[in-house]
Amino acid sequence: MSLTRLRCCAMRSSVKKSKKINPQVAALNFFAEAGLLKRVKRSGWWVAGIENPESVAEHCFRCAVIGYYIAHCEDVDPFKVVTQTLFNDIHEARINDLHKMGHYYIDFREAEKKAFSDQVADLDKKVKASLQAMRRDYEGQLSPESVVARDADILECLVQAKEYADNGYPVARTFFKRAPDHLKTATARKLWKQALSWDAHAWWQNVVKFER
Repeated sequence: MSLTRLRCCAMRSSVKKSKKINPQVAALNFFAEAGLLKRVKRSGWWVAGIENPESVAEHCFRCAVIGYYIAHCEDVDPFKVVTQTLFNDIHEARINDLHKMGHYYIDFREAEKKAFSDQVADLDKKVKASLQAMRRDYEGQLSPESVVARDADILECLVQAKEYADNGYPVARTFFKRAPDHLKTATARKLWKQALSWDAHAWWQNVVKFER
């Protein structure tokens, strides 16, 4: 056998064949990844001096609530919006959340795409196709629902910034400068305009009663 052929055989034998994963196991693995987002912190707030910011999972939950509301006001499919908001940051289970300064030095978009592609690779075909289509729609802002979902994402960040500012972190107001310019829907813009003069603590003060 020639040296070249020996090398080719060695190369072929060294390549590990990917094992087909049981679909139920793949689903459970995916659920575990989603659960990890409960421990992944939103890193952008660290630069504002907030040592223990909310998790990515917490952000996604309220993003879904906001998206559901805006979707109804904008007459688009609320369930499609909620789906996009819930899965928007799923890739961060693998690559963590990276604040905007980090994005300046790293091609984070490509990392997000690769992480997401690997995450859904072994899922049920129907689920995989649905998530991939959803991802393309959101990233390309191709549908009215994807526009609303992105607005919900931005508005949640802004509401969180207002809450942090009201809780004694004035540097969080820095996020007020540029983010609002990216809101596209009339509903999101109106909500943010109102939020500027809104007291984040007013809602519970009107509910809590003091009794002797």
